[in-house]
Amino acid sequence: MKNIILIALEQEAPKMADWDNVFFTGVGKVNAGITAGKLIERYKPKTVFNFGTAGGVSVTSGIHEIKNFVQRDMKCCELGFATGQTPFENGVVLLNGDIEDMCCSTGDNFVSDFTKEEVISDVVDMEAYAIAKACKQADVNFRCFKYISDSADENANDDWAKTVADGEDFYIKIYQQIIGGF
Repeated sequence: MKNIILIALEQEAPKMADWDNVFFTGVGKVNAGITAGKLIERYKPKTVFNFGTAGGVSVTSGIHEIKNFVQRDMKCCELGFATGQTPFENGVVLLNGDIEDMCCSTGDNFVSDFTKEEVISDVVDMEAYAIAKACKQADVNFRCFKYISDSADENANDDWAKTVADGEDFYIKIYQQIIGGF
């Protein structure tokens, strides 16, 4: 399979669920990382696409390509590592682009009260960092597009529930544009 598409939940892309190259990872970094690793090994894709919802921090609406990724819930400062840095690894940010490109902080928690001082990012999600890391380790191209479903605030849970599938038409259009149609 030349390209695979990873999405956390079927609710985010119900029309795409029947596509042969669409796989649902489940929620969180562990599920996303395991699924991405297995699928990369099995299919040896040229490119892995990640579509899904995200909370907006510096952006409030629309769909955005994300090229940089950090772990917002990796906090080992007492061991001498920067917030977001995996201990004993170099760097905090997985760069897929330039440092000025949009950044997603990924964590195993639903952000409803985001503190910008902890991890600076444009959007927040629960899977992208793990998928980006699996792709980086396997030397596979990674493209990530996130639809802003909420504002990562006290209304995030309710807003996400109302807009979870609103990005799907964007995902389809972007994918068709990149691969040149079906």
